[in-house]
Amino acid sequence: MLESRLITIVRRNHKSINQIIKSSSFSSHGGRNNISGRFSPDTYYYYYYSTYRNAVNPTATRSCFINGFRTLHNLNKGSYKPSFKYMSTMAANACKENKETVKHLVTAGPHAQKAIGIWLFASAAWVFSMVILGGVTRLTRSGLSMTDWNFTGSLPPLSDEDWLIEFEKYKQSVEFKRVNRGMSIDDFKFIYWMEYMHRMWGRALGVMFALPFSYFIRKGYINICLGVRLAGLFALGGGQGLIGWWMVKSGLEEPPSEYSQPRVSPYRLAAHLTSAFAIYCGLFWTALTVVMPEPPTESMAWVKGASKVKRLALPVGIIVGITAISGAFVAGNDAGRAFNTFPKMGDSWVPEDVLSMKPLIRNFFENTATVQLDHRILATATLASICGLWWSTRRVDLHPAVRSLIGSTVGMAALQVTLGISTLLSYVPVSLGTAHQAGALTLLTFMLLLNHTLRRPSPMLLKSLPAVAKTV
Repeated sequence: MLESRLITIVRRNHKSINQIIKSSSFSSHGGRNNISGRFSPDTYYYYYYSTYRNAVNPTATRSCFINGFRTLHNLNKGSYKPSFKYMSTMAANACKENKETVKHLVTAGPHAQKAIGIWLFASAAWVFSMVILGGVTRLTRSGLSMTDWNFTGSLPPLSDEDWLIEFEKYKQSVEFKRVNRGMSIDDFKFIYWMEYMHRMWGRALGVMFALPFSYFIRKGYINICLGVRLAGLFALGGGQGLIGWWMVKSGLEEPPSEYSQPRVSPYRLAAHLTSAFAIYCGLFWTALTVVMPEPPTESMAWVKGASKVKRLALPVGIIVGITAISGAFVAGNDAGRAFNTFPKMGDSWVPEDVLSMKPLIRNFFENTATVQLDHRILATATLASICGLWWSTRRVDLHPAVRSLIGSTVGMAALQVTLGISTLLSYVPVSLGTAHQAGALTLLTFMLLLNHTLRRPSPMLLKSLPAVAKTV
């Protein structure tokens, strides 16, 4: 559309332009290399089209075209006699200024931007599914079924003899001796397949991420900043497998008491979940930055409103993240099954054995009563802070997309609290427990999207914004 308009304007006015050019000369500022002659419309089209192609965003495109058309307008009026050197320098400076004010992670145009955005969103969705599958594996108590680990993975048992060998390995574990002594081989196959799929799904993610990453690097689609960021996320993903085995290994060790059931360390489980959340947040944020270099805004009033909201949205997002991580300690200590009443915990608001362990810090991470109480307090604080965010922004002038996103976040927070209470009262069934874990990551996604949308636009975009948005 923009190219067609440019061609039409140039071709309609090329006769008057050529007459002016013919009667004057295009001279350089130093008085040397005087050039005169007739120039075709294609010459002007090529010049402004190349300016358009080199512009890095719509704002830069608009600035470069405005400067170009001003030059043609002044040329038609005969107000001055520009030179090609002057015109090219002016366009180069305008585009250079725009490139310096807007940071773009993809360097090969809209097609590459779309391809890389799809790839990163797909990777983030894959990590999301990994978190869900990990929750199902934990809730079905399948995580300790594989008693060894191989970095590259291995084939599953394919014959009855292979299954018997794996089953014998599991019989030597503490979990079988104390919990699953009467387990049949068919039951063992179920928990083995759950853990095997979880591990192989993670390895498949590594391959799915590495191959397109190598391709985009080779094609030159990714700049250095994005390349370093993605390389760091890939390394963190590789370390996630090591953290997972480090976590599982803690569950294969002898418990401190003969009456204790074997389970993985809550600290290691929290580290494993935190690492997964960090990878997901990094991929999702990067994907948003690739496909949306500038936040949605149409006026300075909306920019100022977004700045006010961001001061509240950032701490609220941190509270959401802390609440999600506290859920890992609830799962690691099996605290969700300790008190299955709400709003009270048993017959009281605060159980008597809260703060009964020493040293004091162990109460917050190992005492089942304290761990569940902490999670309830954090969940309540999360819902209250999100509702407070919505309430405080009712009279703030905001972009409709931002306002809609805040309302959606409130709805998601209410749904997540409802899922948590339902899971607790139902004694943590697999379905509700998995949905609650998925809800935590979904709520975190909403907060990431909100904070990303509230970013401050680039200086070049700010210069072009009107004071108030136009209403139709």
